[in-house]
Amino acid sequence: MSLETVPVEKMSFEEMVRLVGGPANIQRVLAPRGEIVIALRDPALANVLPSHMRLREVLGEWQLSFLIQQDSINEYADELINSLGRMIDSQLRLNAYAYSSPNDCPFRPTWHISPPQGLLNDPNGFIYHQGKYHLFYQWYPYGCEHKDKYWVQLASTDLIHWQWQGIALTPSDWYDSHGVFSGHALSHNDELMLFYTGNVRLGEQRLRQTTQCLAVSQDGLRFEKCGPVIRNLPTGVTEHIRDPKIVRHRGKWLMLLGAQTTQLQGRLAIYHSHDLKEWHFDGLFGEEIAPLGYMWECPDMFEIASQSYFVFGPQGIISDNVNHTVVHQNRIAKVLWDENDHPHFCHLQPLDHGFDFYAPQTMQTADGRRVLCAWMGLPDEVNHPSCDNGWLHQLTALRELSVENDQLIQRPIRELEQLCHQPVSLELSDKCTILNTKSFEMCITLPWGASLRLFEKDEQYVELSLDAQQKVLRFDRSHTLIRQGDVIRELALECEQVELQILADNSSLEVFINGGKAVMSARVFTEQEATGVSLLNALVTAKYSPIQPVSASSFATQF
Repeated sequence: MSLETVPVEKMSFEEMVRLVGGPANIQRVLAPRGEIVIALRDPALANVLPSHMRLREVLGEWQLSFLIQQDSINEYADELINSLGRMIDSQLRLNAYAYSSPNDCPFRPTWHISPPQGLLNDPNGFIYHQGKYHLFYQWYPYGCEHKDKYWVQLASTDLIHWQWQGIALTPSDWYDSHGVFSGHALSHNDELMLFYTGNVRLGEQRLRQTTQCLAVSQDGLRFEKCGPVIRNLPTGVTEHIRDPKIVRHRGKWLMLLGAQTTQLQGRLAIYHSHDLKEWHFDGLFGEEIAPLGYMWECPDMFEIASQSYFVFGPQGIISDNVNHTVVHQNRIAKVLWDENDHPHFCHLQPLDHGFDFYAPQTMQTADGRRVLCAWMGLPDEVNHPSCDNGWLHQLTALRELSVENDQLIQRPIRELEQLCHQPVSLELSDKCTILNTKSFEMCITLPWGASLRLFEKDEQYVELSLDAQQKVLRFDRSHTLIRQGDVIRELALECEQVELQILADNSSLEVFINGGKAVMSARVFTEQEATGVSLLNALVTAKYSPIQPVSASSFATQF
């Protein structure tokens, strides 16, 4: 059936909805140049179609398309697709409600943030606004896989107890139909503003279409999408440009974007604005530390003790350690600003040396501390034991960043002490001590040659060993139920002994080393009864504190 040009004004919104089988049958709306496309859940529900419309299957999705009069969307068509977007948003929220209650699972963390069902990834929009902390995260409700992403919103007054606020953003509109991708929040003039990347995939080739978008809330809860604030790609980059972070710098706003150049190298793209609406491209930055992977994701920039820092996630980094096969990394660098107010990066180092740490994002607390949260997961790893119970991934514990003797220090936020019981002394030896919990804090100083085993039961355990010959701390999870990902991480250390502060939570370990000079984070899966701890090649007293669970209010009770 041929596609004919027809004025879109000839068909009302109500007629369009009735034609395609009603609101529940509309999956998404797309707006390729000169065309409107409506994806249907069931093509059989559509009524008899006029000759000017075409219904075809595109990669398993049935799409109804028709031309509009001009290459760009005209006013009437714009209102039509915006109305469809609002209808799709309502339907997506209704459909996701069934996935907002947590599945029971022995691997569920007791005090970390995890999704009720489906997949969690990047933390987004971490901000202090009108007396509350707001934290969003990427969510795909319907399975343990990376598909069309939503934003879930949590709020807290103490950074420990988080209340579910519902779904903030859905992939409902023509500019974010295949995912409300990562971004950040800004508290400005009593508004809570969300900047994010809209992801769209078009046609049989799934051609990527990327825009930088804005949504605004007057009450901090209900967000109105304003659409793209940057529609076109800057010169020299591919469609892989995303994850906006807005910072105030010397009297103007900067938008930081992770980018890929047309030479397939990662860079930082920077725009500037004076009103947060009109954005002007400044350029691509990071040449002095390149080449460093094929893409940079999730940029962040902030100051500690008058020093600027740049945090990002370079992809495509090959390690010279045979045990480190993951190409998705995390890095922090110092920032020096030149006479043209352009950034230059130096003193590059990892933020976390463990298995599972990505897309970190920071915010400033009400009392001026710089606090970090990250995704405790990796982009390509979607097969963990928790998937058997319908959910995947969690966020890290929140960390305070500071600088001491010109060295970056990371420590668990002090508010976590609210959850810790009074510490007790625990004499450790090669005899397994049963803790009867997998949620605890342990502080211990180990000599070289010692090996600490945690989450132990029979042949299952995690081992932190100090290799005296190679002078490395070795984190080994090969004796666990892990299904995907590396099983050994090694960190070179130069010290007489090693101080460890260990945070455990059912299926995760975060190890803060030598007062926070380094950190190693990991998802660790062992049986529920695997609560033993033992120490080989040493006799040491540890300080041990069970961590009490927080309520499940970080999951939905209503939308």
